[in-house]
Amino acid sequence: MLAGGAAAVVAIVVAAVVVVWGGSSPDKPQASGSGAEDPGTVASRFLLAFAEGNADAAAALIDDPRAASVLLADARRGLAPVSVSARLGQVTPAATRATATFQVSWTIAAGQVWSYDNSLDLVAAGGRWLVHWSPAVVHPKLRAGQQLAVRTRAGKNAVVDRNGRPVLTWQAAGTQPAEPGVAPLLVPALQRTVSGRSQGGWSVVATDVDGEVQETLFGQGDVEVAPLTTTLSLPTQAAAQRAVDSAAYPAMLVAIQPSTGDLLAVAQNAAAGAEPKALNGLYAPGSTFKIATAAALLESGAATADTIADCPATARIGQRTIPNDDQFSFPPLPLHSAFAHSCNTTFAQLASTLPPDALADAASGFGLNADFTIPGITTEAGKVVPTTSGAEQVESAIGQGTVQASPFGLALMAATVARGDEVTPRLWQELETSVNTGYRAPSVEVIAALRTMMREVVTGGTATGLRGDGVVYGKTGTAQFGDGSRANGWFAGYRDDVAFAVLLLGSDSSKPAVTVSSAFLGALG
Repeated sequence: MLAGGAAAVVAIVVAAVVVVWGGSSPDKPQASGSGAEDPGTVASRFLLAFAEGNADAAAALIDDPRAASVLLADARRGLAPVSVSARLGQVTPAATRATATFQVSWTIAAGQVWSYDNSLDLVAAGGRWLVHWSPAVVHPKLRAGQQLAVRTRAGKNAVVDRNGRPVLTWQAAGTQPAEPGVAPLLVPALQRTVSGRSQGGWSVVATDVDGEVQETLFGQGDVEVAPLTTTLSLPTQAAAQRAVDSAAYPAMLVAIQPSTGDLLAVAQNAAAGAEPKALNGLYAPGSTFKIATAAALLESGAATADTIADCPATARIGQRTIPNDDQFSFPPLPLHSAFAHSCNTTFAQLASTLPPDALADAASGFGLNADFTIPGITTEAGKVVPTTSGAEQVESAIGQGTVQASPFGLALMAATVARGDEVTPRLWQELETSVNTGYRAPSVEVIAALRTMMREVVTGGTATGLRGDGVVYGKTGTAQFGDGSRANGWFAGYRDDVAFAVLLLGSDSSKPAVTVSSAFLGALG
């Protein structure tokens, strides 16, 4: 008795076996011998045993029982059906031979049913009617030496990373992560994209004894579909996830390859939640925005990197008093040093002389006002608009007030500095990003000055915790939120061809963001 064909299924099969006599003779043919069954009854019994998966019982009604038993068992094993039903159609009698038509339906899995019409030859032999055996009894195209098998996408790659490593694989229930914990924030987006691209396919094939496909007998959908290639790097993604998981605060990290715009990693820890805030959550960027403010000053000619400026503990500008963190102060110093030490008072005073649209224009030069449609994900880089008052101007200069950016947006900003040109972010190698609102990067001279200033932040400024992590460029930031009693911590920067931004919510300092950045870079090696 073969596996499969539960009792409930058998009952359905019994009800489905209906004999319809055909031909001109009103009499059912009988094999010689008393009490011999007519061909219709034999065909009915055979189909019932076939549907049940009872190879021995079916073979007993065949003129070559040994060969039949082997192939019937192999067919059942190769298709592994949930159920099988067979319906007897017309029986055409003759004196010593008869034919019977039938339809068989194999339910391979939920929603996967293979049905086809076939026929039986019956012969009178030794005083009884028997089904004449050939592989075509199982399927009209099946030949000697062939076996049936089901081919599906199960186990095949649905999405691979930039290096061809599996990210998602096809399974019976759809796509699943190839390994636990692979890019958890992006898995739903990857699944939606690949599932929408092509539905799961399956086929029934005839193979040789070595499993090589000889012929496809039935097919539904595409079984062989090349996987989509995401721009993610699984080692970089794993490094990013470990880095944010090490944080004591809600943490996010986005990494972009400046030379290509490829998203390399997007990670959040559990405390940051399941919504992809790293890609579209908008927050005040704090002093990381001084990259844009410095660019505005340099582009306008209001200052150079070597311009000497004051850095008092506080500065009263119009109706707004701007303090440095912990009200530190320096004697007059070059702009590049004020940038490295993140002197709020320096940048607020200098920016107060700029036109109302200067900071918004500068921010646009780093993609913070750009808009992209990336298949599968929703991104929001930031929002920086022209200021409407002097108070707004000085607040915007230090990344507070109405200025907003996401970790994705600040990673894009860092990538723009690293590349020295516009960057179009993308998540897929085969699927294009649509640029809804593009941007133009700052001049070569401004980019060169910013790189020098961002390097000084690490070598002798607020991010010296990264000095042991290679040649890193960046900018720290602390941004108040709510009633101003708490602050988020940022770091945005790049090393080699990896630009990234880190945000820690409620850390009240940029130092934890620097620590997470160091953990990330250290894991990259």
